[in-house]
Amino acid sequence: MRRGTKKGGVTLGRGVMLGRDMWVTRRVNRWRDPTLTTAPWRKAMTHRASPSIAPVATMLEPHERPRVDAAGAGLYRTIHRERVDEIVRDLRERRVSAVLLSVARCVHEEPARVEAMVREFPRIPAVALLSSHTGQRNAEAILVMGNCGVRSLVDAREPAGWAQLRALLGAEASRDVDRTTLAILREDLVAVSSDCWRFFEALFEAGAQVSTVRQLSASLGVLPSTLMSRFFRARLPAPKRYLAYTRLIRAARLFENTGLSVADVANHLDYSSPQSFGRHVRTLLHLTASEFRARYTGDTMSERFRADLVLPYLERLQTLRPLAVRATVRGVGASRVMPAAA
Repeated sequence: MRRGTKKGGVTLGRGVMLGRDMWVTRRVNRWRDPTLTTAPWRKAMTHRASPSIAPVATMLEPHERPRVDAAGAGLYRTIHRERVDEIVRDLRERRVSAVLLSVARCVHEEPARVEAMVREFPRIPAVALLSSHTGQRNAEAILVMGNCGVRSLVDAREPAGWAQLRALLGAEASRDVDRTTLAILREDLVAVSSDCWRFFEALFEAGAQVSTVRQLSASLGVLPSTLMSRFFRARLPAPKRYLAYTRLIRAARLFENTGLSVADVANHLDYSSPQSFGRHVRTLLHLTASEFRARYTGDTMSERFRADLVLPYLERLQTLRPLAVRATVRGVGASRVMPAAA
C-alpha cells in the first residue's frame, strides 16, 4: 500500500491513526489490529510489561484471551480467571489495576456476584469487553452489566476497539503509582487542611487528561489566578510545578515497560509530541528523555516529588488554604477567608 493512504478508517504509512486522537509513528508499532502477524507486531510481542505494574484481572472467553494479551503487549499484563470468585480473591490478596469482563462470558455468570464485586471494590475500574456479534443477546448482557455497576464498555468488534482497549487498560495499569503516591503523601500531610489535601488528591486522581493549571483549577472549582496567587503568597512552588512532577511520575512508571518508546509515553500522557515531552523533562530535571528513562522508575520519581515539593515545605503547606472562599463582611469593608467545603 502506498505511503499515507487510508483503509478502513486507519491511516497507514509513516504514521498510524488509532481511533480518535491517537497518533503514533510507524517505527513505534502498527497497533491497527491485535491479530496482525507483521514483523513489527511480532517484535512488540517480545516485550513484557514491568512486573512492578499491577496486572489486569480478566474473565474472558478462551478465544478472547490471546487477543487481549496481544493488545497489551509491552504495556499491561493479565491474570486470566475462570470465575468471579477467583477475581475477588485476587482483588483481596494482590494489587490489581483493573478488571476486564467479557460480555459473552458474563451471560453465564451469576450477575449478583459481579455486582457484589463492583460494589466491594469501587476504586478498581471494571471494564466490559464486547467482541462477538450476537445481536439481541449482546444487548441484554450489556444491560445486565450496566445494572451490576460496570460503567465502561469497549466494543472490540471493529479493529479500532482493540486500540481503545489498549489505551484504557494501559492507563489504568500505570495509575497504580498515583494511588501509591497518594497513600505516602497522606502520611506526610496528615496535618494539612482539607482543601489543601483536595489539591493533592486532584493532582493524582484527575488523570492524564489534566495537563494545565487551568484544567486543574476547573476540577477544583477555583480560578487559576486565585490558585497560583495563594501558592505564591505562601512561598510555595507554583501549582504548575506540582502538576508537572505528577505527569513525570506517570511517565516514569510507563517507561518501566521496555516495549514503550518515548513517542508511546508522550501519546499516553497527552503531550503534543515526543519533542514536547523531551522539552518538558529537560526544563524540569535537566535530563534528556532517554536519561530520564534510565534514571527513574515510578517509585523513585515519586520520592523525587516528595523531596523537592513536599518535605521542605511541610510547615507552609499546613497553613495553606488554596480553595478557601473569601467572603466580604457587609458594611465593614473588610474581608475574611472562609474554609472551603470538604
